[in-house]
Amino acid sequence: MDNSHAFTTYWSGQVPFVASFALQQLRLWVSTNQWFSGHDHDAWFEIPSETLNSLQADYQQQWGQLGHQMLTRQPFSFDDRRFASGNWSEPMFGSLAAFYLLNSSFLLQLLDTLRIEQEKPRQRLRFLVEQAIAASAPSNFLASNPDALQRMVETQGASLFTGLMHLASDLQEGKMRQCDSGAFTVGVDLAISPGEVVFENELFQLIQYYPQSESQYQRPLFIVPPAINKYYVLDLRPDNSMVRHLLEQGHPVFLMSWRNFDEELADTSWDDLIEHGVIQALQVTRAISGEPRLNCVGFCIGGTLLSSALAVLAARDDREIAGVSLLTTFLDYLDTGPISIFVDEELVAYRERTIGGQGGAVGLFRGEDMGNTFSLLRPNDLWWNYNVDKYLKGQKPIPLDLLYWNNDSTHLPGPMYCWYLRHTYLQNDLKSGELECCGVKLDLSAIDAPAYILATHDDHIVPWRSAYASTALLSGTKRFVLGASGHIAGVINPPAKQKRHYWTNNLITKNPDSWFKGAKQQPGSWWNDWFAWLAKHAGERQPAVARLGSEQYPPLEPAPGRYVKQ
Repeated sequence: MDNSHAFTTYWSGQVPFVASFALQQLRLWVSTNQWFSGHDHDAWFEIPSETLNSLQADYQQQWGQLGHQMLTRQPFSFDDRRFASGNWSEPMFGSLAAFYLLNSSFLLQLLDTLRIEQEKPRQRLRFLVEQAIAASAPSNFLASNPDALQRMVETQGASLFTGLMHLASDLQEGKMRQCDSGAFTVGVDLAISPGEVVFENELFQLIQYYPQSESQYQRPLFIVPPAINKYYVLDLRPDNSMVRHLLEQGHPVFLMSWRNFDEELADTSWDDLIEHGVIQALQVTRAISGEPRLNCVGFCIGGTLLSSALAVLAARDDREIAGVSLLTTFLDYLDTGPISIFVDEELVAYRERTIGGQGGAVGLFRGEDMGNTFSLLRPNDLWWNYNVDKYLKGQKPIPLDLLYWNNDSTHLPGPMYCWYLRHTYLQNDLKSGELECCGVKLDLSAIDAPAYILATHDDHIVPWRSAYASTALLSGTKRFVLGASGHIAGVINPPAKQKRHYWTNNLITKNPDSWFKGAKQQPGSWWNDWFAWLAKHAGERQPAVARLGSEQYPPLEPAPGRYVKQ
């Protein structure tokens, strides 16, 4: 018998109850977690013995092979970027990573065998297990991370001191910063497209931008950004600013800048954001431009707010809209992706009592909480990698404008947030046509204007099939385009960089997968396709305006304005 076979035989005898032990731990976890109260836990763990035996046999074989590789001091190699450096090829650290990956894979396979018929409990348990797996990686700890140890030696301990300073700063802010707070300055190297604030109230400022072309289209472009983060995701640096590119195409651009809500505005409702936010901004844009038919653009929840406002206006017999562009926007919340695991009646009712005004108390939903939650949906990409680089290695994050914006979160007023959470993520009745909003029935099918609907293939915040569902709710002609990448990077994709691709199909089918099957992949940025669509609905070209604002709405201050800096 060779040494390899002897080692495998020995260790397979020492690990006979791996599957049973793991199941016991999962059962204990489930029984003590309130997420799973009211479910028949015992039925979940009735797994055929042959299934467990097969899993355990595969595990023991791989366990033995890794053990032999470690004892014979063979180098390790990994596709996982957490263990990509040469330091992890050494037997001591490499074996830690290899056994960690084996155990992680085994646990996830075991999870898939559980007889959980309902989707939400299954998603919740998988989320918890994936969080535990991500947190327990050997790369996350100084003593078991050879890269961090090497850097500590090379810097004579300075990396540890710097890491502690980074940790203290993040704890003070209440969030894991993915970009240093001093990497950019809004109004200096971000959000620098020239313009003027031409209107403001307590909820928003309206920015009108200076032309960047000799002639402009007749119809202005009115943009509603997300209220969750600040508007300048659409106006980052000049080379990737959507605002600047639209101006260069000849579109007059008006854009809302939402306020970062504070305690004084904590009682603001969804109706307030529609009536005194989007609708008022739209009417001011009409008044300044003298053009009643606007091209309207909404991004993420900005698209949901815009669509709600247009439905309210339609109920008031105001349908003067040239076109609607919805970028990674929910109207039908049929599949809300990983975020759905957090939302249930208990959570929503708790928020309504504590910040939503139903228990008498109003407050804010803090941006840091939402930012941390979204980061933990992708723990290895948006959380633990920064823990390693910042705290263990003492390195500053790479200065990326998108990540800087992502950390510049805003607070939401409790009543508005609770109304949104209940009628979208929980009940999905925003599309029902029966909800009261601003004194009328909110009927999305009353929006009878040409619509350009963009989704992104890898979006974990607005899954693309849910964005596609908007094609069945709106009444005008529709064009659906699917971009590559995720929720932000897939949208902010300027043509000059020739990055990524997108899919088009002129036929809108009932089923999104049928649409995708017939779609053609196009190289480069979806912006070119959108610009061509916008041009068809923008009216005639005319000389560019010489002055911004109007006699009724004179410029108040230069863009980007005060609100975005709060």
